[in-house]
Amino acid sequence: MPTVGPRSGDAIFANVERVNAELFTLTYGAIVRQLLTDLEEVEEVNKQLDQMGYNIGTRLIDEFLAKANISRCVDFKETAEMIAKVGFKMFLGVTASVTNWDIEGTCCSVVLEENPLVDFVELPDTCQGLYYCNVLCGVIRGALEMVSMKTEVTWVRDVLRGDDSYELQYWRDHRCRWLLGFSRYMQLLFAKPNPT
Repeated sequence: MPTVGPRSGDAIFANVERVNAELFTLTYGAIVRQLLTDLEEVEEVNKQLDQMGYNIGTRLIDEFLAKANISRCVDFKETAEMIAKVGFKMFLGVTASVTNWDIEGTCCSVVLEENPLVDFVELPDTCQGLYYCNVLCGVIRGALEMVSMKTEVTWVRDVLRGDDSYELQYWRDHRCRWLLGFSRYMQLLFAKPNPT
């Protein structure tokens, strides 16, 4: 039986069931507005949006892996490219590009060509510290954590805040690899012998 290769973001996006984009955008806007009303502090809203995204990302990774039919990425660079080219296209219908890698290959920027979450949005002066799309940071962080990649994801540029584009920065925390190795070692050390 021939093996099935990875699918492109365009192919997956074309075959996936979608919700009306305007309904999605307006629903997300209503959630952000309600958080602003309930929490009052913009920084708390940013944290809550990130946490909501994290919870979504921990579940979304299963769908991504099942539908994208990809093999394990060999490094963080390949992972970032897969998120930009397949993940963003699959779930948001947008294209992203990966740029600005550091020398170690642990930090990069992902620039979105467009952002469907911000259609119809203007931030009032009282919300200038708000990262309106902070949910995306949490989604990426949560999804990557489920495949054993501890990351920090932050907004570097945001059109809603007066910048010329939407840019996220990913930073991979290598301390996580050491912790995973240590926890596996401890599990082996204290594992009960298998009676045979």
